[in-house]
This record gives sequence, C-alpha cells and structure tokens, in this order.
Amino acid sequence: MQAVIKTTVKKLINLATGMVGTSRAGRYVYRQIVANVMGRVQHVHHAGVDLVFSTPNQLNQYRADTFSSKEPETLEWIDAMPQESVVWDVGANVGLYACYAAKRRDCRVFAFEPSVFNLELLARNIFSNGLVQKVTIIPLPLSDALALNTLNMTSMEWGGALSSFGQGYGDDGKSLQRVFEVPTLGLSMVDAVELLKIPQPDYIKMDVDGIEHLILKGGLPVLAGVKGVLIEINDEFTEQYNGAADCLRQAGLVMLDKRQSLEVQKNHAFSGSFNQIWGRANALGQALVHQ
Repeated sequence: MQAVIKTTVKKLINLATGMVGTSRAGRYVYRQIVANVMGRVQHVHHAGVDLVFSTPNQLNQYRADTFSSKEPETLEWIDAMPQESVVWDVGANVGLYACYAAKRRDCRVFAFEPSVFNLELLARNIFSNGLVQKVTIIPLPLSDALALNTLNMTSMEWGGALSSFGQGYGDDGKSLQRVFEVPTLGLSMVDAVELLKIPQPDYIKMDVDGIEHLILKGGLPVLAGVKGVLIEINDEFTEQYNGAADCLRQAGLVMLDKRQSLEVQKNHAFSGSFNQIWGRANALGQALVHQ
C-alpha cells in the first residue's frame, strides 16, 4: 500500500511540475521551490563545535540528525588529533567529518569526492561553515593508478553513497546495481602528492565503499608517512579485508581499534562493515593512536 501511495504521489508531482513549467509564472514558482529546498539547513552542535549542514532531502537530514551517534568513533578519532594536522578525507561525501576536523582541530583538510551529486552540497557545507581556507575539494576519485575510467553509481540522490571507480562491485564485493555513470580521471595517492602537490597527510579517513584496498595498494609511499588511518572495511569482503590489512601493515601501522556504531548495527545491510583505526607503535611496541 505504501509503495502505491509513493508511486501515485510521484506521478502527481511529475504532472504538476510539467504543468508549472509551461508559463512564466509557473517557472518562477518552480525556481522558488528549488531555491527553498536547496536552502534548507540543519544546525548541529557537538563537543563545543557549531556546524551547519545543507539538508535538501531526507538523507541529508538523517546525516545531520545522527551526526553525534552514527560514527562516534570517527568523532573521537578526530578529537584526539593534534591541532593543524593535515587530513585527507577520501570519500568525503557532503563533508560532515571534513568540516568537523577543520573546525574542531583546525585541520587542513583535503576532501576527495567524485560524485557530481554530492559536490554541490560539499561546497555549500564548506562555505556555510566558513571553512573555504581550511577545506579543499578534490573532485576526483582515488584508485591504484592514474587512469581514465567510470565512476559507477548506485544512487543519483544528493548525499548518496555506494559508488565504485573503475570496478563493478561495491562495499561487500558483490555486483553494483548501477543507475548512473560518470566518465572521469582517477589517480593514486602518490599521484595526488607528486602531480597535484597535495601535502603529505598526517591522517587519512577513507570510506569509498569497496576499493579501499586498491587505493592503499597504490599509495604505499604515502602511507609510510602517515600517523594514523581510519578506514571502513567490510569483514565479509575477504579480498578487501586482507588486501587493506596487508598494505597498512607494510606501511608500519597496527590496528588499534575496530568499532561499529549502534546506528550501523541497526541497518542489517551494513552489518559486516566496521571502522578500523590504525596507528603506529612506539619503541616498546605499545600502540599510539596519535603522535
């Protein structure tokens, strides 16, 4: 019944939109509706930091509403960073954590996000929080090498996720149900440093839904210089799990923690996904989260 109601509402909206667009007055009304939707924001307060995020749809409203509860381990990880650290947010989406790191710890953040649907909201969030000088958008996907390929997307929704550059599988290793493709240029972490002159990161946050192990494989020289990595890995995707762990260990990192938030636990579709936190060990073999 609910599906029928949604389909009917969608048809009515499509019909109304088509009718509105046939007159000057109707087009004015349509522009105002779009402007109003894109202008919607949600204020978020966490750990003494005030943030404002664009919420043009239900998904982004959810992201704002669950900011403090969805991934508390990520916020704690950022909270412990030294001031003015260089952070790469790989798979930044609409920039919630990029903005938080920049405001909370005065970090210099480089936000890698290739989705054409997320880039506008990422830019809006950076601007709305007064972080134009602190957060730089890199609108390209990272991979294991410099190459032309397609970003395969499962959603055209603002704030959507579950995309894969150059591969046909998602975060669980299974085939993507792609609905949109973007032809673009991908590059490795080494290319980002050597060709784009992006500063060597102190910390890397990575959540790209499936090709984390490929990105790490193409970035070993960069990984060798980082202090810590937070990466989302699906335990059930063996190739990803083992490949990522091998690369991080080769870089001299050790796993310090592995956590799954309550919000993620409620969503059975992501039950195998965990945030792994990697850092370095001191001379006595004791793990150090931050140096």
